[in-house]
Amino acid sequence: MVGKLSSEYRAIAPTIDLPKMEHQILDFWQRNEIFHETLKATESGSKWSFYEGPPTANGMPGTHHIEARVFKDVFPRYQTMKGHHVVRKAGWDCHGLPVEIAVEKELGFNGKGDIEKYGIAEFNAKCRESVQRHVDAFTTMTHRMGFWVDFEDAYWTMAPEYVESVWWSLKEIWQKGLLVQDYRVAPYCPRCGTGLSDHELAQGYENVTDPSVYVRFPITEGELAGASLLIWTTTPWTLVSNAMVAANPDVDYVLVEVSKDDQNEKLVLAEALLEKIDGEVKVLKKFLGKDLEYTKYKAPFDYVPLEKGHFVGLADYVTIEDGTGFVHNAPAFGAEDLEACRKYGIPMINPITTDGHFETGLKVVGGMFFKDADKPLVKELKASGALYRQQPYEHPYPHCWRCHTALIYYAQPSWYIRTTSIKDALLRENGATDWHPETIKTGRYGDWLNNNIDWALSRNRYWGTPLPIWRCENKHEVCVGSLAELGQLAGTDLSKLDPHRPYVDDIKFNCVECNSTMTRVPEVIDGWYDSGAMPFAQWGYPHKPGSKEKFEAAYPADFICEAIDQTRGWFYTLMAVGTLVFDKSSYKSVLCLGHILDKDGRKMSKHLGNVLEPISLMDQHGADAVRWFMLAAGSPWAARRVGHDAISDFVRKVLLTYWNSVSFLSLYARAANFDLASAPAQNSRPILDRWILSDLQVLIAEVDQSFADFDSQRAGKAIATFIDDLSNWYVRRSRRRFWDGDPAALATLHEALTVVTQLMSPMVPFITEHVWQELIRPVNPQATTSVHLSTFPKVNKVLIDKNLSEQVALTRRIVELGRAARAESSVKIRQPLSRALIAAAGWSKLPSEMRDQIADELNVMELEDIANASGDLVDVSVKANFRSLGAKFGGEVQAIAKAIADADASALVKSVRSSGKTKIGNHEISLEDLVITEVPKSGWSVASHDGESVALDLELTPQLIAAGQVREAIRAIQEGRKSAGFEITDRIDVKWNAQPDMLSAIENELEHIKREVLAIEMLIDDSLLTDTETGFTFNLTKH
Repeated sequence: MVGKLSSEYRAIAPTIDLPKMEHQILDFWQRNEIFHETLKATESGSKWSFYEGPPTANGMPGTHHIEARVFKDVFPRYQTMKGHHVVRKAGWDCHGLPVEIAVEKELGFNGKGDIEKYGIAEFNAKCRESVQRHVDAFTTMTHRMGFWVDFEDAYWTMAPEYVESVWWSLKEIWQKGLLVQDYRVAPYCPRCGTGLSDHELAQGYENVTDPSVYVRFPITEGELAGASLLIWTTTPWTLVSNAMVAANPDVDYVLVEVSKDDQNEKLVLAEALLEKIDGEVKVLKKFLGKDLEYTKYKAPFDYVPLEKGHFVGLADYVTIEDGTGFVHNAPAFGAEDLEACRKYGIPMINPITTDGHFETGLKVVGGMFFKDADKPLVKELKASGALYRQQPYEHPYPHCWRCHTALIYYAQPSWYIRTTSIKDALLRENGATDWHPETIKTGRYGDWLNNNIDWALSRNRYWGTPLPIWRCENKHEVCVGSLAELGQLAGTDLSKLDPHRPYVDDIKFNCVECNSTMTRVPEVIDGWYDSGAMPFAQWGYPHKPGSKEKFEAAYPADFICEAIDQTRGWFYTLMAVGTLVFDKSSYKSVLCLGHILDKDGRKMSKHLGNVLEPISLMDQHGADAVRWFMLAAGSPWAARRVGHDAISDFVRKVLLTYWNSVSFLSLYARAANFDLASAPAQNSRPILDRWILSDLQVLIAEVDQSFADFDSQRAGKAIATFIDDLSNWYVRRSRRRFWDGDPAALATLHEALTVVTQLMSPMVPFITEHVWQELIRPVNPQATTSVHLSTFPKVNKVLIDKNLSEQVALTRRIVELGRAARAESSVKIRQPLSRALIAAAGWSKLPSEMRDQIADELNVMELEDIANASGDLVDVSVKANFRSLGAKFGGEVQAIAKAIADADASALVKSVRSSGKTKIGNHEISLEDLVITEVPKSGWSVASHDGESVALDLELTPQLIAAGQVREAIRAIQEGRKSAGFEITDRIDVKWNAQPDMLSAIENELEHIKREVLAIEMLIDDSLLTDTETGFTFNLTKH
């Protein structure tokens, strides 16, 4: 692909096979070690750090993995071009439930019992193999998409040095008194046999329909005996474990008599919730919740013995937002329930075993899975008369985020990190973080921190970082921070020990306080802690030589990026671990990406058959096309639909337009033997050159700021707009100059394409590298070996001419209106018209060159001001704009509106358009105060927008018709040249014939036509039959 440098432009084909080209570029990068060269070139530059959120490679990569990697690649590339040294260390997440569950499925296991029979060492060996299985697929995808990251020095969260680093951080937290064991109710997966943290809980909610039941709890003592407490719950299975009913001490409750279907009963509930009662209600007594304390009742089931309980207790957490104003408490299955029952000395009752099933000896529900017990229990309630009402209740219920089993809130001992103790520090760090979008800071993530609960760290599992706490029988404990420290305690060299279960479980030593044997606690830690520790653990900090310097140079990260669901995953654990250990968050800026959906807006899944496989997607459209779509096709933080048509559309609109301009420059620069050294000074070039170079400087500033703000969509939009301006205005309007080999035009296009190539290169690294190698380097000996080794362009403020840009913008708006008027009239653009009348502020002051451009674009002979003839073209009507007038004149608006309606509409509009304002009575009004309607009169076509109008005179004279016929002949011959494959410099001979009405028109303009089509001879050939549609036929030969 890359040959010997020369001063000549290379021939560049007008078409490009993006995927084929990209494979060539990958080879070029690899041969020349371009990624490593960019790191070497910036070694002396200031550090800009980026953290790679580690994927788990036990499954194949998907399209959503491309999305995150594109954003992780574009900004480090940009910062590198700005001279910063950006270390990009890859990583692999290895531990945790997802891996264990996948291996269990492979082995046909149904739970922890099967694992322990198989052997922990053997099971963990399978897990180790599983997380390495698809590493090649991930690296292949990453390589193919052009994501530059260092796999040679990747970190693995299962590596001993990584685990030791995690141990060190846990010891730091333990020494601060923030890592403790406690007996709490926490979310628990009965299938996996382990508790889950709050951030894991947030990822697994699924909508379910449960029975919502209102249940009578008969009062057994006191003046309310004979009445029933009315209780509402959506978890009937917890009624088996009822120990207490909680009431709010400050809420008003009532005793009511209810009559329905000739049946009377007495119920107690919150006064504010009386609408929950069916039938005729009579209030008998009113009292505060505190007056109900210790009121005894009969529980609906007596399956589990309870020494103390079954009375009303008081709790402030009870609300009257829903239900009945009472909350039934089952202390093993709710944190607030446990706290309330402990307050009253009520013992724990828990009839559900760790696999989620009721104990086998229980009546009715013995041996049942807890969620399956709802139906038979409701049936029992109905049979006993305790059921007041039942209805289905649809609500989100937490499920295990990996195995999808319904979770249970379960009381058990677990290890917690007291993140609630650092809540203020977390809020401080969040406040200093640059969130994209900004709403996440105070919204989704801010709410999460404000409602922060302690981190349930431990897992009763096997494949994970072992919790490095050893205990003796007297509850003395020590937290170990490294294998070296563990070896000192055990009196042996453990530097080669695999710090995983079961090997680390075998290490025992004597307690320094009581000389009893110290044994490691059996738990491993939450895998999310592993990934949250990567800022320091990736370097083996602080044990590994050199790790301190590497960590300090890269902490905190300048930038991280993942999908929005990581706000309660990796984004949280990174900030929490960093703040716990270093009192500083792990990152400064973070991008939250929206989810990737299919073309119909559905989530991609194998079940739906709508998954787009990454490699085939890139090999069909090109990695650049996919990258550009991800980066620029919409807001990065909104969910986006990905489909073949959408990607193809972006390729056509942007990448191929860019490529067409590249090929065009190559073609005409070669034809003219153009030498860049011959380029005239930029400030002395024609007006169109100075305009595009001015807009180029504005583009540099816009893209630079957009990348600095992590806004790839804004950068992409600016680049796409400029490419369109360059191709569809600058190149098109300068086409004759290119034909003539004008050095100014060729130099201007070359300079613009060079800068655009550099600006685009972080987003689409392949095609820009190809253009750099094929267009830029061959004619510029000073060009860097790769576009990615070049310096990001800088703005040349001297070239910015805002007035010129405004004039071109006005010119183009007028042309667009004229084209719209043409389209409305159905008169072909090649048919000249006599005049166009224009209404647009400042148009008459446009330079003559721009006025000529308007006339040429619209194919009209003359331009005139519409104010001089508007009455002749259109029927004008006008009304008052009440919104604008009301803001200016308030109560006088009706009188002004009447005056406007009574005025001569044409004269009023002409007056306000010519001077920008006019008077109605004593009031001065402007164009915005009027609603103008213009209906073209016969023979005219008018288009208007935002107060600007263009009117075309459609009357065709014989001279105009003849001029149109000449243009049709020129177009037909040019198309013939192209179809015949002639070079742009080839001279031709033409034999032609035409119908009589066209014949004379062509003969009269023969010399003009010959110049336009590069014809040496044009001879009439009567033997040619004329085309009935065009009236013109010809044959071409090379001269």
